[in-house]
Amino acid sequence: MNLPFFSPSDDPGPSFTHLLDRHGLSPDYAVGDHADRLEITHGTTVVAARYSDGVIIAGDRRATSGNLISHRTMQKVFRADRWSGVAIAGAAGPAIEMVKLFQLQLEHYEKVEGHSLSLEGKANQLSQMLRNHLPAAMQGMVVVPIFAGFDRRRSYGRLFAYDVTGGRYEEENYVASGSGSLHARTVVKLGHHDAMSRSEGVDLLIKALFTAADDDSATGGPDSMRGIYPTIATISGEGYVELDEQEISDRFTAVIADFAERS
Repeated sequence: MNLPFFSPSDDPGPSFTHLLDRHGLSPDYAVGDHADRLEITHGTTVVAARYSDGVIIAGDRRATSGNLISHRTMQKVFRADRWSGVAIAGAAGPAIEMVKLFQLQLEHYEKVEGHSLSLEGKANQLSQMLRNHLPAAMQGMVVVPIFAGFDRRRSYGRLFAYDVTGGRYEEENYVASGSGSLHARTVVKLGHHDAMSRSEGVDLLIKALFTAADDDSATGGPDSMRGIYPTIATISGEGYVELDEQEISDRFTAVIADFAERS
């Protein structure tokens, strides 16, 4: 078989697929956005912020499939190990499986080595998992988590954001992901300060999720009738601690009352 030659005026360019198209050698497959034809369940808004003793991480409970509410009680905030947590946004199925594998890898490392992986190493491990997931993300099953933990070597909380390619970016004070992240991040940005206490931090994230739910239809707000409230956890020198639902309910009631007085 002789290789084709092209004159400078007829250069096919650097794209090999375009060259195949010109010679009728392209594979026979359907081209299109497969995500539009699949009922993919998506988690929506998660947010995290630093406070004086560590970090606080929170997420709403709603999952959507297009314009439908798929689940009202989806868990989006998970304990990765004793000193870290991960919150998921994006395609729910792959995201939950990724979290389970991430938890298993951290546990396996600790059992083999006799000590836990550094917080930096955990963040890098999650980055590698996202990079390996890129082919699925290109088909519409995008996963964009946030990672938070307490760095025992430096004695302070740290936050990490990711992109779909596995890019890892450490954030200084706060981070959000998901469809309502813009609204949630704005609230946290305006209310955050370096000496923020645990109580102030929890209330701030509650306000952030409440505002996101008010402006983003895919984000679920508090549902007192069904007893459904966002998941919130703190990670400090005491480890990963998930807040009791009753405490979250009481704080939401106070926040909503405060909003009502101002409106």
